[in-house]
Amino acid sequence: MRTSSADVQLASEYFHAYSVVGLLAVIGVLFVAVAFGAGRLLRPVAPTPEKLLTYECGVDPVGEGWAHTQVRYYVYAFLYVIFAVDSIFLFPWATVFAAPGFGGATLVEMFIFLGFLAVGLLYAWKKGVLEWT
Repeated sequence: MRTSSADVQLASEYFHAYSVVGLLAVIGVLFVAVAFGAGRLLRPVAPTPEKLLTYECGVDPVGEGWAHTQVRYYVYAFLYVIFAVDSIFLFPWATVFAAPGFGGATLVEMFIFLGFLAVGLLYAWKKGVLEWT
């Protein structure tokens, strides 16, 4: 099987694009390594017992480091993320909706999307997640 000059040229251009990405990745890793190395060499090292304590909002630590956290706070955070993603999708939809020829299709797609979110919100409401007690 023979390769033509055009095939070699095409392969060369193909691998050249990857070499540029690889070179930028190497430069990025070197930049981070040099920054961390310079920080390690230039910083003062004077450990004291006070500096080695765990910092808790300006208060001396009391007790063990293990504390129980209510699960409901994670559920509220998860619900916030869901609706933040929803709002991120609404803004581009509003710009496409105004474009000619996209009105009906985008309207149906957005109602399907909002329907899925409404089902999730209804499920959370039925489970009592939205009640703050």
